[in-house]
Amino acid sequence: MPKEVFGREYAFLPRAELLTFEEIARLVRAFTALGVEKVRLTGGEPLVRRELETLVEMLATLDGVRDLTMTTNGALLAHKAADLRRAGLQRVTVSLDALDDATFMRMNDVDFPVAGVLDAIDAAAAAGLGPIKINAVIRRGINERAVLDLATHFRHSGHIVRFIEYMDVGHSNGWRLDEVVTAAEIVRTIDAQFPLKPVAQAYRGEVANRYRYRDGAGEIGVIASVSQPFCGDCTRARLTADGQLVTCLFATRGHDLRVLVRGGATDAELDAALRAIWRARDDRYSELRSEETRALPKIEMSYVGG
Repeated sequence: MPKEVFGREYAFLPRAELLTFEEIARLVRAFTALGVEKVRLTGGEPLVRRELETLVEMLATLDGVRDLTMTTNGALLAHKAADLRRAGLQRVTVSLDALDDATFMRMNDVDFPVAGVLDAIDAAAAAGLGPIKINAVIRRGINERAVLDLATHFRHSGHIVRFIEYMDVGHSNGWRLDEVVTAAEIVRTIDAQFPLKPVAQAYRGEVANRYRYRDGAGEIGVIASVSQPFCGDCTRARLTADGQLVTCLFATRGHDLRVLVRGGATDAELDAALRAIWRARDDRYSELRSEETRALPKIEMSYVGG
């Protein structure tokens, strides 16, 4: 969240406008009744939500939740990892775009060092939150060097680095197409140093193309939303902290579920609303991406999650 926008005096949402843990759990229960099995807590930064372990425990006990995970920047993870695992969290994904502090801080506008993120990854692994995925967004002119740095560092670690094409999510990142380092370029760079072989998708809708090191040192993934759109196989829905159901990472708006939950909607009415929203879904922004679509109003990543 850019500091020039979200400074010390910024008026954030009143707490009453955020979904309670009970409301989140009820909505997740409605989603699982329709076949959803995977739940990911993301953000912004999810660990800034007080007593998040309580929500994790509530979600972990719901019938139908088979995979409960979290994406985090790692700033608070080292202190929380053991409690999160005890509460029922199964895995974590940690964002890390470079191994040197200057590049890392430039990419993320944060004031904590890379060493803290690496300590958090170690703490999460020790707590049993693995295999851990490390997400790295690659932006031309800023952190291309991080591709080989990260691949080298995490080989033989048991963790999986996923390299993500720089995307035009929201408007605050100043995205330009010529700053995208494509997945094909990333794979060529790594393969030239550490030979790779492709791995078949584990399931339809898997967003990362997977590769294993031929010498058995582990695997990587590349997410090619810009150069190889996968809109047709997308199975993801996003529920914002204030109860908006967003059906695409590049959506211009959400669907208000909070008004249903707080308006006394029955489970049957909630079920019907979710079915109607999903059946009407026609999102395919990444397939249509152009200079024209770039100007469309889009929800910021810090609001909608990754």
